[in-house]
Amino acid sequence: MAEADVAPAVVADPDAADKPAAPTSRITGSLARRMIAIAALWISVLLIGGGFALDRVLTGAITRNFDSSLEYVLIAMIRSSEIGPDGEVRLIEPLGDQRFLEPYSGLYWQISGGTQEPYRSRSLWERTLKAPTPHIDDQIHTYDSTQFPDEELRVLERNVILPGSKVNWRYQIAQSREALDMQVGAVRSTLIPSLALLGLGLIILAALQTFYGLWPLRHIRRAIAAMRGGQNRRVDAPLPLEVQPMVDELNALLAHNEKQAEEARLHAGNLAHALKTPLTVLVNSATSSDSDLAETVRREAATMQRQVDHHLARARAVGRRGAAQARAVVWDSVGSVSRAVAALYPNVRLDADGDKTLVARVERQDLDELIGNLLENAAKYGGGSVFVTVRQSGAMAEIVVEDDGPGISPADRDRVIDRGVRLDSGKPGTGLGLAIVRDVAEIYGGSVALEESEDLGGLLVRLRLPTG
Repeated sequence: MAEADVAPAVVADPDAADKPAAPTSRITGSLARRMIAIAALWISVLLIGGGFALDRVLTGAITRNFDSSLEYVLIAMIRSSEIGPDGEVRLIEPLGDQRFLEPYSGLYWQISGGTQEPYRSRSLWERTLKAPTPHIDDQIHTYDSTQFPDEELRVLERNVILPGSKVNWRYQIAQSREALDMQVGAVRSTLIPSLALLGLGLIILAALQTFYGLWPLRHIRRAIAAMRGGQNRRVDAPLPLEVQPMVDELNALLAHNEKQAEEARLHAGNLAHALKTPLTVLVNSATSSDSDLAETVRREAATMQRQVDHHLARARAVGRRGAAQARAVVWDSVGSVSRAVAALYPNVRLDADGDKTLVARVERQDLDELIGNLLENAAKYGGGSVFVTVRQSGAMAEIVVEDDGPGISPADRDRVIDRGVRLDSGKPGTGLGLAIVRDVAEIYGGSVALEESEDLGGLLVRLRLPTG
């Protein structure tokens, strides 16, 4: 039994064509801004990390160079030292730097040990260099000192036992960090602006690259706007390799929609043409006061009902074909339809065998209608036995329905699939069962073939549908 869907009337808005389509999805932000923000964040992380590492390297190199000059003076002090007659330490050669003679010059030395007063440079004046903690340094020890409130020092020290003395003498040389800090500050004052300028340049480059890279999308947007305005039917502009597959899919979708619209127009025209003749007969019979009017109405109404059922089935199949996720288990459909047909024809034996897991790429409702038409025809026109086989055949699901009836001659097999053709007019029916099966199967990319059953001797119908 066919079902008719009644749609509510829609009042067209005369200005609808001039209004832009309302957005159907929520905008989640700008793709360009996302790309630029990610690039800016990554560039900033790299430059900050790299700048920190470069600062450590340059600062370490400057500090090592600063320490090496002090180390050279410290070694010269040790080499020119000797023990005096009273056991005191003294320098046999004065150090050449004039700053050791100038009070608070920023460059100092001191030798201390035992019970003797520290032997120190004149530049220290009344001050004394102190170690942070009492310890023995067999190797040169370097550290920063803040013992002078107005001057931060860089200190190198080492403990030495001179020949002829058992005292462990501590040699210390210190220099103000002012020169060292100035060199480090000069490096950083150059490094930080340079890295900042480099980062800004890279971000601008990333922004230009993003806008240039996304520019083809603007071409697509304009092309789609042109299609909506009726200027073009496809996106034909040359596009980059990465965007072209998306445009190809868009063009394929447009072609698919045009095909569906054309099929809808064709179905509407066919239905109108099919109903025109019965309506003309009814009008003529009514205006001529035909005595056989009731029989004419019943006959022509049945004809119109057949045409409506046929075109509704095609329209439903065309509408569902767009659902690419449609899947149906063939065996489940065969079982449910077999039970329904067995209830209508209790004297007919229905058997089935085959792959119970086979899935066809078709809506379950349409699959039930296809198999239902085939089983009902086999039960109605067969000799009382119907056998169904479900199997895989390449990329297709194959449903074979056989009966033990008289069959159909090869000459009539092509004609019987046409709409309204019935070879046996003595049994009720519309003559559209096989035509509906053929049309719906073709809509889904399948086919129907009529053959002779070798096992039962009657008609064999081979229905093929794409698998999932």
